[in-house]
Amino acid sequence: MYFSIKERTLGIFYNFTIYLAQFVLRVLSLFNAKIKLGVRGRKETFQKLKNTIQKNDKTLWFHCASLGEYEQGLPVFRVLKSQYPTHKIVLTFFSPSGYEIRKNTDIADIVVYLPLDSKHNAKHFLNMVNPELTIFVKYDIWPNYLKEVKKRNLKAILISALFRKDQSFFKFYGKGMREALFAFEHIFTQDNSSKELLESIHYNSVTISGDTRFDRVYNQLKIDNTLDFVNTFKQNNLCVVAGSTWPEDENLLIDFINNHQNDNVKFIIAPHNIKSNQISKLKNSLNKKTILFSEKDSNDLSQYHVLIIDTIGLLSKIYSYANIAYVGGAIGNTGLHNTLEPAVFGVPIIIGNHYEKFPEAKSMIKNQGMFSISDKKTLNLTLQELLSNSEKRTKSGALNLEYIKKNKGAVIQIIDFLRK
Repeated sequence: MYFSIKERTLGIFYNFTIYLAQFVLRVLSLFNAKIKLGVRGRKETFQKLKNTIQKNDKTLWFHCASLGEYEQGLPVFRVLKSQYPTHKIVLTFFSPSGYEIRKNTDIADIVVYLPLDSKHNAKHFLNMVNPELTIFVKYDIWPNYLKEVKKRNLKAILISALFRKDQSFFKFYGKGMREALFAFEHIFTQDNSSKELLESIHYNSVTISGDTRFDRVYNQLKIDNTLDFVNTFKQNNLCVVAGSTWPEDENLLIDFINNHQNDNVKFIIAPHNIKSNQISKLKNSLNKKTILFSEKDSNDLSQYHVLIIDTIGLLSKIYSYANIAYVGGAIGNTGLHNTLEPAVFGVPIIIGNHYEKFPEAKSMIKNQGMFSISDKKTLNLTLQELLSNSEKRTKSGALNLEYIKKNKGAVIQIIDFLRK
């Protein structure tokens, strides 16, 4: 009885915090441009749905927290789009960093922000969409939406799920969150530990399919990755590509570039944040001849040693030109960015030392295709060794490509399940 009362109290508290969050976000939106985008976008969601979805339309609903989850789900989304050509696809995001970049994607008929997880919003959303199939990606679990999905006996699955034992699903007070998980007809996990955690709460409809990102990045090899401006810039030189970097990453790279004496090595830096003031600061800190992507049309790129990419959407192709890749986010606390994108091109990868929550990084380090550094000294030693040792460079890169090949195939398992 005690736990039942406590769980009901927690449920009431959760619903209260959703309404409180709505108020707080409105206030914060006055001071934060990113939050403002989300607040404004959520206000428009129901009108957009009303304008796009008719009463007799059949629909599929794909939900992603942000851009990373979208990229993770994309290979599954593409297959389902081809298999359900008469259905309208509703794609929802929670974060502006996903919605604003992919709001015009051709994978969906309508892309909207997911309204906050109130009971009223959940009912209103599902009344309008009434999806034949719902797919959530990785971990963005919203109890009121999912409980309403279950109440209506709608088909839903979770893909590329990754769980940790410290999450509320597995705590004595987590009944409400556990109920949300049981709304899924099936959960596809990335690893065995996630499966075991689900089974510990008696959720048994689980398959270890792996991470759909492996399929996503492997498909990159099937398209044309040619970029004429990179060909002009690189010429026949070795090229180090630093992708999704933050200032703490760039501080280490700047030191290496400024002190590197070999002019036969080119550097491409694609910062995560492309605000003009930060790009200017980065450019001005380099004593090598440096040019921005936005300046390329009026200059001879072959004469420069450093190219800074001050735009988005090109990094996955730029990695195909790398002889060595550095992936940002793990020196600080922002979170390691996608290391599978360079790995598929068979190049060695360098990252920072905060990668505990990234199983693919742990695996590639163990396989000796990836190298973790913690400061300027270890970065300098690692980069210099890879630049000077072509055999190690080639072997390490090949191990990364083999790792991708070994782990792809999640999409086939998911689609096979949905065909049953």
